[in-house]
Amino acid sequence: MLKVVFCGTPDISTNCLQKLHDNKEVEILYVVSQPDRPSGRGKKLKSPEVVELANKLGLNVFQTPNLNKETDFLTKLKHLDPDCFVVFAFAQFLSSKVLELPKLGCFNIHTSLLPKYRGAAPIHYAILNGDTATGVSIQKMVKKMDAGDIGYSASIKIEVNETTSSLYEKLKTLSADSLDIFINKINTRDVEFTQQDDKNISFAPTIKKEEGYVDLTKESAQTIERKTRAYKPWPGVHILLNNKRCKLIDISLCEQSVPAGDISIKDNKVFLGCHEGAIEVLHLQLEGKQPIAASTWVNGLQGKLPEVSFLNKEES
Repeated sequence: MLKVVFCGTPDISTNCLQKLHDNKEVEILYVVSQPDRPSGRGKKLKSPEVVELANKLGLNVFQTPNLNKETDFLTKLKHLDPDCFVVFAFAQFLSSKVLELPKLGCFNIHTSLLPKYRGAAPIHYAILNGDTATGVSIQKMVKKMDAGDIGYSASIKIEVNETTSSLYEKLKTLSADSLDIFINKINTRDVEFTQQDDKNISFAPTIKKEEGYVDLTKESAQTIERKTRAYKPWPGVHILLNNKRCKLIDISLCEQSVPAGDISIKDNKVFLGCHEGAIEVLHLQLEGKQPIAASTWVNGLQGKLPEVSFLNKEES
């Protein structure tokens, strides 16, 4: 029986927790997660999705903003003699003291094919960069972020119209299936670890809200199309029309000839000129309004074409 401590917080890690629970050769000693946080308009406290599932499964739960400082709890875990920690989207760095606590080590699940896209947003960057494949890596954790030796990896195709939302769901499933295979290998001591190739390192830092603004005069149609898919559902992509935010919900590349930064309407269709190429807007959302089809928006314009406006460098 493999004694495991699971560390995770958001929805993407719930399938992995369920897989561990369903494995008859695994005993989950504790589920460690972030504290409850205010959520929604009422700002009522809401537990992380991992905690909600752990409670449903009747597992021991410990919530903390910083596991490294929980001396009493770490002492308790040490007495329980865990074989390993499984960490997925925990949002906390683990100190050397924690990494050295379990007998076999701490293992992190990462949604990229390491050493590509170390960091917080590997799913977004795979789409932003036009990759045709990504995957899941399970690494033995070291103090340096996402730099540990790889014990298992699996790849998946990125479809042409893939969004972060759709790829997230696929990687959520792939992560759980990969963990199941890896845990069985750990249990039978049949794991071979491979050192990461430092020559091929790339990073995927946290996406910021302001990155959703696009300047049509400076960015290509291809870049904006990828951003629209990569930033779905958050932070989304927007331009300014008459100095008001207009979110581009769905767009596609097109063959129209439109000057960079201009808007063109033909046959009830909306086209935007980019630094290179042009895009057709299929669905949009005006500031304070609900998302609508571009053709519906055109019908309401009554011939008054809005102006595309641009942020100054200081405003961005």
